[in-house]
Amino acid sequence: MKVQMTEYLEIDLEDETWCCRKCNHVIAPARSNYKEGLLVYARDPREIHRPILNPDLYEYTFAPDPAWVQIVEYYCPECATMVEVDYLPPGHPPLYDMEFDIDALKERYLGKRRG
Repeated sequence: MKVQMTEYLEIDLEDETWCCRKCNHVIAPARSNYKEGLLVYARDPREIHRPILNPDLYEYTFAPDPAWVQIVEYYCPECATMVEVDYLPPGHPPLYDMEFDIDALKERYLGKRRG
């Protein structure tokens, strides 16, 4: 049985894996960070947040400084659906933003008791 966790992610409780909801691709083990199984694109923030002021004339243009922040996009390797986006300092590891109690989910949805 698969349980929806986000718009694009679900957990297969029998296999204990993260899966893409669009193409059913197995992404990563459910007890680990799903982002480890996704394609990553680290984007210069100025591509998304264009300078408001002319960068040739002004040092500060109201655009994010790429030395301080990057936009990290995560895509399903099978169907290329964008699953998540993080704003992170350059070199920062992927955020571990979701951790579910797989045993409790199994008990709730499959009726399996622990032990």
